[in-house]
Amino acid sequence: MTGTAALRFSPQGISRFVQTNFRGFLVAAVLAAAAKFLSEHYGAPAMLMALLLGIAMNFLSEGGVCKPGIEFTARTVLRFGVALLGVRISVETMLDLGPHLIGLVIAGVILTILFGIVVARLLGRGTRFGVLTGGSVAICGASAAMAIAAVLPKNDESERNLIFTVIGVTVLSTLAMIIYPVLAGMFQFSPEQSGVFLGGTIHDVAQVVGAGYSISEDTGDVATLVKLIRVAMLAPVVLVISLIVRRQGAQTKGKRPPILPLFVVGFLILGALNSLGLVPAALIPVLSGLSQWALLIAIAAVGMKTALKNVFEIGTQAIVLIVAETVFIALFVMGGMLALGG
Repeated sequence: MTGTAALRFSPQGISRFVQTNFRGFLVAAVLAAAAKFLSEHYGAPAMLMALLLGIAMNFLSEGGVCKPGIEFTARTVLRFGVALLGVRISVETMLDLGPHLIGLVIAGVILTILFGIVVARLLGRGTRFGVLTGGSVAICGASAAMAIAAVLPKNDESERNLIFTVIGVTVLSTLAMIIYPVLAGMFQFSPEQSGVFLGGTIHDVAQVVGAGYSISEDTGDVATLVKLIRVAMLAPVVLVISLIVRRQGAQTKGKRPPILPLFVVGFLILGALNSLGLVPAALIPVLSGLSQWALLIAIAAVGMKTALKNVFEIGTQAIVLIVAETVFIALFVMGGMLALGG
């Protein structure tokens, strides 16, 4: 062990690390708690509230004692929260849907990302932005956006693009939670069809649950199950992106990222353990709740790193892109579901 590493893991190193990062983390945690309160008492999306509260405190990231902790929280706590998402995954429960519906959902994820890349290029927004928005719409909203952003190469627009994507998918997901159950009723979908439609198209897990159980318990169960398949796609999608970025880094002689980021390894390990029944049932809601809090705290920190004026500079093309991706996955899942006969 080198002297630097020894110092880092010594009592003095740990104490210094805590002193450096605690203030920024604490501010982000307080904002996350406020966002949770607003969500529970006024029905506002917790992720969106944490993001907006963080943006309002942007001045704290411009310098001073909070800045290192904000950087740490936006990066490391984010990865920790994404890794814990793996505890929601269980192969056994997902197989209950059958191969055709599973194939439909997986195809929807892949094609939505590809659609996002193509449309982003046509609109002049670039491949990275298409991957970021397409992945967040296709997989699990804000959580996917943060996971994908963690492995994409950074540039001057990275944080602005991430903030826009989180706001965009959260707003659209909330609208979908209200509109899509009405559409399911208009098309006279069965409870299972409604569950597949809602779980296969709405971006965020919380909104899927809200929309599904607003129709019926059976619809809510199916919608949640379908959504978990999309969440399970997070690891392979991030892995593919990481491999592409690594290859491009080798070609440009830049620093190459790891083949498989540690937070993806954690996600896969927890998913595998849960599938094998090795995670105690009482521990699953605890870890899932810890994941939600970690992501909420991290998005508050990301908000603090972003100036609101930069978000407004994103342009109408970006709005058109994320709306188009949302419409695409909705039409694809609905059409595929009807073609399969439910």
